[in-house]
Amino acid sequence: MDLLNKFKNSLNANNYKLTRQREDILKIFLENKDRHFNAEELFEEVKKINYDVGLATVYRSLELFCELDIIHQLDFDVSCKRYELNIQGNHHHHLICLECGKIKEFNDRVLEEFENSIQKEHNFKVVNHRIKFYGICKKCEV
Repeated sequence: MDLLNKFKNSLNANNYKLTRQREDILKIFLENKDRHFNAEELFEEVKKINYDVGLATVYRSLELFCELDIIHQLDFDVSCKRYELNIQGNHHHHLICLECGKIKEFNDRVLEEFENSIQKEHNFKVVNHRIKFYGICKKCEV
């Protein structure tokens, strides 16, 4: 089953409809899986394909999609929240440039091994974790 149908089923199972606006927002996420949108950026992208979508609709859709675990809300700084598609099995961490704000995803086997070690040592089942590294990207370091 493709992701759009999976998300549609999630909406239906919770008594929500996949409106055209919601579908357009989901399509933007699906076409930009590596991007971390804030609401205003997402609004600008959605307006390119559906000029009838309002900013309030984007905010309400983001809230609903977070509630249904379709997307994750990410807090990288106090000025705005960012959102990314929740794809099962795609656990990753983030590198955040303090100069340009660029966000890069990465996976690290050592961090996964560390999580396993914590679980064993403390007899504790970790269900999720988020690791963020802040610094300066190579482009901004120049």
